[in-house]
Amino acid sequence: MPTPRRRYLFMSTPVGPLGSGLGGGVELTLLNLSQGLRQRGHQVTVVAPEQSTLGDCPIVTIPGAWQPTAHTQGRATPATLPADAVLAHMWTYARQHQAAFDLIVNVAYDWLPFYLTPFFHTPVAHFVTMGSLSEVMDEAIQQVADQYPNRLGAYTQAQAATFGAEAAFQILGSAIDLTLYDFCDTPGSALAWMGRISPEKGLEDALAATAQTQTPLKILGKLEDADYWQHLCQQFPQALDSYLGFLPTPALQQVVGECRALLMTPRWVEAFGNVAIEALACGVPVIAYHRGGPAEIIRPGETGWLVDPDDVSGLVQAIQRIDQLDRRACRRQAEQQYSLDALAVRFEAWFEAILHQSTVAALD
Repeated sequence: MPTPRRRYLFMSTPVGPLGSGLGGGVELTLLNLSQGLRQRGHQVTVVAPEQSTLGDCPIVTIPGAWQPTAHTQGRATPATLPADAVLAHMWTYARQHQAAFDLIVNVAYDWLPFYLTPFFHTPVAHFVTMGSLSEVMDEAIQQVADQYPNRLGAYTQAQAATFGAEAAFQILGSAIDLTLYDFCDTPGSALAWMGRISPEKGLEDALAATAQTQTPLKILGKLEDADYWQHLCQQFPQALDSYLGFLPTPALQQVVGECRALLMTPRWVEAFGNVAIEALACGVPVIAYHRGGPAEIIRPGETGWLVDPDDVSGLVQAIQRIDQLDRRACRRQAEQQYSLDALAVRFEAWFEAILHQSTVAALD
């Protein structure tokens, strides 16, 4: 039986405009998911902060003050809203227009959407985009898990496990538009590091490992924490010349594709690690700490190497074994597991289960 064509309202992250890089991997996930669902015949509308762009996807932009990023707050930090909060304005829009949609999908890692879930007539699903970072968010997520056990989605098992409620989560992974990434079988000598430049991403370990192996490093990503970056540049003077900025996908994939491998050195539990599948799509092996999402992506000895967390010497050893890996295997894995259609099918099945259960509950 074919899946009905649905009308989805996606509620974006309120930490900054889509397209700015402030939302990290959430921006790429939202772009690819909206594209995949639209290709399958569904209507997708995205609500996001003012000045957002998301390809050709219909988008409603809302003015207001951005929300502080969760990963820069302490575990005991209470839930707060700035004056004129864009998060509040976005959810006011959702409440006012909910009747025009079959399902509302929240991708914001913020307390308010979880709290509001019981007050909406249209079902609200939550795709949680980070691991456990704060007590108030853990509590909000647990309340949704208790009241609506099918309404939570996550990238990986490792991410869901940080909340201690793995059974409540649908594990959905991620994807990329493979047509935007060219396979490169003739890399240069450099390695790549991609991500937000902030302490939890652990860039210093990549700089230390490449310094020890005398390997060039290309750094790509949003400069989020200027003080942290200045400290890195003082400790590793080569960092300044290695930084290429936050690049659009066409330029990024060209730079990464020419690298021998991608280094992933997170200090925290990475919920997924979209940069890993971007690298694989270019045929680039991934060397990552055995921590969080990347450990569920990389096939050790085939498409990369996993290293004990925070072990720079392990990174060095893995760098020395890069040439044992077949770059064609990396591209094959991306094609087999991380296509847009595969992602859309997984989310579509989750959404249909939510809508079915909501219909049954309404009849009781």
